[in-house]
Amino acid sequence: MLSWIRTGATVYGEPQFLPYTEDHPLAPVNPYGRTKLVIEDMLRDQCASDPSWSAALLRYFNPVGAHDSGLIGEDPLGVPNNLLPFVAQVAIGCRDHLKVFGNDYDTPDGTGIRDYVHVMDLAEGHVAALDRLDQPGCAALNLGTGLGHSVLDVIRAFELASGKPLPFKFVERRPGDLDSYDAATDAAQSSLGWSAKRSLATMCAVIGAGSRSIPTDTPNNIKTHGRRRSVTSFDD
Repeated sequence: MLSWIRTGATVYGEPQFLPYTEDHPLAPVNPYGRTKLVIEDMLRDQCASDPSWSAALLRYFNPVGAHDSGLIGEDPLGVPNNLLPFVAQVAIGCRDHLKVFGNDYDTPDGTGIRDYVHVMDLAEGHVAALDRLDQPGCAALNLGTGLGHSVLDVIRAFELASGKPLPFKFVERRPGDLDSYDAATDAAQSSLGWSAKRSLATMCAVIGAGSRSIPTDTPNNIKTHGRRRSVTSFDD
């Protein structure tokens, strides 16, 4: 039996060292992370009890970007949970400015650092993991770039990609946000022959491609009046 599951860096919790390696202690700090760890444990137990099982636990870091065609992209309904959709909504005028949560983190520019990885790199990682599943056992693998970028790095990259300024304001930190984290990617490279190839600039150039109309009843009153709004490409 073959299986793979998308878990995430959230299973690691507070970093005891960085970058996170796959043998970093697993101590998620919120219910979302704990549910990921429960599923990982279930698959580890299943593989241990039945040698016919093979599983890959793919620990995503921060997926962003879109398919180059613009047919598949990230445009969540309601209030986004991630940075890049907020950035795209500001860029197309659905929001007046971007809220940057905290500028007093222990990082070079004071904003949080994350390991952003392009969704197409992740798709290729899944294909590589499927090829590995002819081997018995259960393997956990980080899928990230191994490079951290701050919130201000992302804003600057998006401004360069779009050719326009991105208004933002610093606001209070959110509880539980970490200063910085990134992935150790050696295991994915050696086990799958996979590594992320796309840069932050590429992620920002295609973010918002294929976005849907944003509904008028969102909590923040974002309205498009029924029009399709998209940041498909900044090369036009």
